[in-house]
Amino acid sequence: MGMLPGMSPSPISPGTGTSGDACPGALRLHSADDGFLARVRIPGGVLSARQARALRDAAGRLGDGMLHLTSRGNVQLRGLRDGCGSELAEVLGGAGLLPSAAHERVRNVVASPMSGLDGRGFVDVREWLTGLDAALCASSVTPGLSGRFLFALDDGRGDVAGLGADVLVRGVASGEAEVCVGAVRVRVPYEWGVRVAVGAAEGFVAVARGVGGRVWRVADLGAARRELEERVLGLPGLRPRGSAPDPAPQTPAGLDVPTRSHTSRGSAPDPAPQTPAGLDLPTRSHTSRGSAPSPAPQTPAGLERTRGSGPVFTVPLGVLGPKQWGALVDVARRLPEQELRLTPWRGVVVPGAGPAHAAELTRTGLVADPDSPWTRVAACVGRPGCAKAHADVRAEAAARIDEAHPELPTYWSGCERRCGHPAGDYVDIVARPDGGYTTNFPHHTES
Repeated sequence: MGMLPGMSPSPISPGTGTSGDACPGALRLHSADDGFLARVRIPGGVLSARQARALRDAAGRLGDGMLHLTSRGNVQLRGLRDGCGSELAEVLGGAGLLPSAAHERVRNVVASPMSGLDGRGFVDVREWLTGLDAALCASSVTPGLSGRFLFALDDGRGDVAGLGADVLVRGVASGEAEVCVGAVRVRVPYEWGVRVAVGAAEGFVAVARGVGGRVWRVADLGAARRELEERVLGLPGLRPRGSAPDPAPQTPAGLDVPTRSHTSRGSAPDPAPQTPAGLDLPTRSHTSRGSAPSPAPQTPAGLERTRGSGPVFTVPLGVLGPKQWGALVDVARRLPEQELRLTPWRGVVVPGAGPAHAAELTRTGLVADPDSPWTRVAACVGRPGCAKAHADVRAEAAARIDEAHPELPTYWSGCERRCGHPAGDYVDIVARPDGGYTTNFPHHTES
């Protein structure tokens, strides 16, 4: 750990907000020391090249020109001038980044960034992603969610399953969907995953209104969480299981490990649906999506890649300048997929990129080496952008990059709020008012 600041315990203070909570959006700008801030939700982190170019243009014309990646795969624009809200909304709406004004802050969806690209995972989450976004925007109830409520779509490799989502939809070896809410796990056909996820979110809104106060996430429900779980179990099409045997135990990552090797769906019958939440579902075959090997261990960034050849790039401290973002857009436009995928680890996947593209992008300062310490170091905005920060933590993190922990994420926070901190275990470094730092190691948060 080198010369990191002295270590001592320090609890994380609870956040603040309401269902009109303080989380910024693309239409609700936040006033900061460096100007106004907009947070643009990018479900699953998926951007077309055209949308990415629109974000770059908005940042350059209305803000400081930089694009900041968040721990949910969203984009923040900073340094926005006063009175630019209408123009920003027009730019984003024209690019298809604001499909519903009423829902713009609740489209918080993380998804397995490499799904459908590397042959791993049990399902391709793209249909879930597009379906979930459309269903959220079609619901008259989901605008009642807070800007903190999080959905996760995991293809079975376990990369986003550990990010502390309120509603997790996970692919399993049978090709079905397992929807997890609180202590409930419901196994359903692939096509039902979105419907159950949105039903769970709508149930949360109803239960949270009954509880009152600052209830923004499932963990905030307290004892009322059981009421939400019962609502999930009572969703249409689900019925009590009866005397069926309990399912096999799950692995620590929450992934099913089949008792036989996973084979092509054409060469063996589908396994009988298991129901971890104690449910039995109407039997219905799931359409073939091909076989997939069991997921292999993930890199610290949660992604697998070929060293130095892309298509995964780490963005140091999650901040992209106009030349870097422009290079990403230019490369994406030359590839068949013509898209970028922003990751919850402040990186970018460029589908179809090869070694030549990787060399082009690394010349701009992006990082393709999965062993680089930049894959494990992040920081909040700190000074001078945030009035609550006690230090320029980004500069400090960059100066001490070689001291990063060899395995765990290291996160530098300008104050006790720890905005943007990672989920799980990490090295927690917090600036103090006296100019020093407090380090908590290992530190753990659920989300």
